Amino acid sequence: MQRLGRGGGTAASAPRIRVAGLVLLIAYLAVVGWVALRPLPVPWVAPANLQPFATIRSDLDDGSSDALGGLLRGLALLAPLGVLLPLASWHPERPLAVTCARTVASAALISSAIVLLQSGVPGRTVNVDAVVLNTAGVAVGCLLVFPLVRAWLRRRYGRHLPWNGGYTHGTGPHQPLPLTDETAAGTPPRAARVGIAP
Repeated sequence: MQRLGRGGGTAASAPRIRVAGLVLLIAYLAVVGWVALRPLPVPWVAPANLQPFATIRSDLDDGSSDALGGLLRGLALLAPLGVLLPLASWHPERPLAVTCARTVASAALISSAIVLLQSGVPGRTVNVDAVVLNTAGVAVGCLLVFPLVRAWLRRRYGRHLPWNGGYTHGTGPHQPLPLTDETAAGTPPRAARVGIAP
């Protein structure tokens, strides 16, 4: 018998959501890998930055459109993971705080791996602030966008319970027949007496 989860989605819908989220996640990570790990033909490379918030403070002090655009690109690079990661491990009954904490931690690991891989790519340098910006973007996406997506999925799959040949909650054409004769005021039906041949 299929059950209706506390999050509003049926058990049958969870695998479909996970598969769709996993496919979109892999596709997006492939795009991010191509954007972040391709070599850059630049005449010079900025020194590596291992001091948190040093580049962020410098760009904010600069205030130019290029500097602010760089900060926005850092925030937006992995922001879709705030939705794709929870969908790839879809658990509608899990509290939002736990989901966001797991998502942000996973995004921090992914961003750290990308930054480490960039150290061996021509034209790329290690910048710890990239991890800070990427993780912050994922946190914003998970807190602002994922609750809306989760609520929509709960409404979509919570209303439609597929027939499973057995009992389902509520009224509908697929309820089982009663086992007692309800027209006889609760009296159980009696079997007709049949004579036994000698």
